[in-house]
Amino acid sequence: MGRFRRQTMYEEYAKQHSGEYSTDESYNAAYKKVKKIKGFYSHLKIYIIVNVIIIVSSLTRDRLPDGIDFSGLYEWHTYSTAFFWGIGLIAHGLSVFGSNWFFSEDWEQKKIQKYMDKEAGNKNKWE
Repeated sequence: MGRFRRQTMYEEYAKQHSGEYSTDESYNAAYKKVKKIKGFYSHLKIYIIVNVIIIVSSLTRDRLPDGIDFSGLYEWHTYSTAFFWGIGLIAHGLSVFGSNWFFSEDWEQKKIQKYMDKEAGNKNKWE
């Protein structure tokens, strides 16, 4: 989407929600976040579609006239694409939804306070 279209969308949004978001920066930040989330869900959708096609094609690879052959389900190459692409999909998800799953926003402050309290306890030990 071009800059002109985004500016038009912003103006329409500003008319509808006058006073809520008065700065262009807040709209742009929200717009970028929504685009990242939409990109992730598009990536997820393509991941599912392609991997379903790969698995179904492995079932019907050699035995189409005779029926379904389930031996393709036991081979590594059937799932290797899903495995390695899944690693990339997880990385994409972490980049979109943030790394706050491991470190919350107040984690750093809690750690600093913990070490300060520990240091204060060690000072009083020798006095």
